[in-house]
Amino acid sequence: MVPSTSRPSAPVNGPVMPVLEWKFSQVFGERTAGEEVQEVDIISAIEFDKSGEHLATGDRGGRVFLFERTDGRDLCSRKDIERMDIGSSRHPEYCYRTEFQSHEPEFDYLKSLEIEEKINKIRWCETTNNALFLLSTNDKTIKLWKVSEKRLKKVAEMNLDQCCNGVLGESQPLHLKITTPWSENGSFSRVMNQILCDDFIFPPNGIPSLCLPMVVYSNEVTHVARCRRIYTHAHDYHINSISNNSDGETYISADDLRINLWNMEVCNQSFNIVDIKPSNMEDLNEVITSAEFHPVHCNTLAYSSSKGTVRLVDMRDSALCDKHAKLFEEREVSGSGSFFTEIIASISDLKFARDGRHMLTRDYMTIKLWDINMESAPVATFRVHEYLRPRLCDLYENDAIFDKFECCLSGDGSRAATGSYSNLFKVFGTGPGSNEATTMEASRTPNRPSVQGTPPNIGRSLTNFARRGGRKGM
Repeated sequence: MVPSTSRPSAPVNGPVMPVLEWKFSQVFGERTAGEEVQEVDIISAIEFDKSGEHLATGDRGGRVFLFERTDGRDLCSRKDIERMDIGSSRHPEYCYRTEFQSHEPEFDYLKSLEIEEKINKIRWCETTNNALFLLSTNDKTIKLWKVSEKRLKKVAEMNLDQCCNGVLGESQPLHLKITTPWSENGSFSRVMNQILCDDFIFPPNGIPSLCLPMVVYSNEVTHVARCRRIYTHAHDYHINSISNNSDGETYISADDLRINLWNMEVCNQSFNIVDIKPSNMEDLNEVITSAEFHPVHCNTLAYSSSKGTVRLVDMRDSALCDKHAKLFEEREVSGSGSFFTEIIASISDLKFARDGRHMLTRDYMTIKLWDINMESAPVATFRVHEYLRPRLCDLYENDAIFDKFECCLSGDGSRAATGSYSNLFKVFGTGPGSNEATTMEASRTPNRPSVQGTPPNIGRSLTNFARRGGRKGM
């Protein structure tokens, strides 16, 4: 789906917010009619790089696919378009570039635990010497990949056909004069005679000279992926987040109880900077659900918990960041809680805005926009599927209430998006006075009428989803 700007809406208490008309643009993974979708082909992670020129997706089969934006390259560079303040009339179009097997299924014999190859997260790193770098992780192992362009080599043809003049007869003794400086001692000639006599039939008078094949570079370019680092044996629990630091040298990885700090160049050592594991596991009352570095300040990071809180920590305070600098938590009204209040308050995803001033969090029912200078309450709350609130008991019985959803912010921070059930996702305007809420369906048949309001088969969809054992929403 791509937006196209339409007429501006009337301002309420802020600047004019343009109305977006969403149109279907592109789909990846086209299949023939009647072909079933395999479990290993389902996308489990997706990430754009900072420039928006490259897109990486990971699937349940442990593969990573890279796509590159190609529209408008025949006109001028995207930087020139932005500098001239001219919008591109074309829809974004991404073409397939390469794919590679990032992770393989493993088995932990010490813990008798199967480790899936499914890609949990992908994060782009800084580009160096026109090579692309990215991090990918499954439940236990993080890998650093380098994807670079390589010109293909071709072997130039010999002049055997021209020397033979197309005359092929019975096998005759070889009379060959090889024009190469290495034939002085005759050893090279004897080797070549044996090789050529085994494969070719030469004319009766022999060949006066033979040009040896040459290896030349062609104009065709391919992308080659190489694994540069493997970071492993640092997490006892499943990795749920990785995040690159703005310094370009370090990144963090988080599981349910710990957050580790890594150096890109060191793969056999990490520093534990957050540890919420209690001495007695019976006293455990929350787990880490997501962690993210601040996009500007390399010493600041935030992590969310299953209790609906976000903690902002400063790594300059101490080596172990067991004390937070700020705590973001929405106080509930006294007496308004229920049995499901704490369950649906669990934050499944956390994202910083590009400027670092705001954060976006996603719980089961809503997404919230926070100002990092105001801890008491979010500046805006957007309800995703409020129609499910009367059915929380049914959702709890089939475990669908524990499904996790992700969220994202646009580059300018004016819109937020998140997923829902029945292949639906919603886009909200975050600007002052903006009441924009767009519901769209991620369908391979975009010409169908869009679904409005409550999906008619939401109950059946949730039941089937829980029966498949899924724990991940769209």
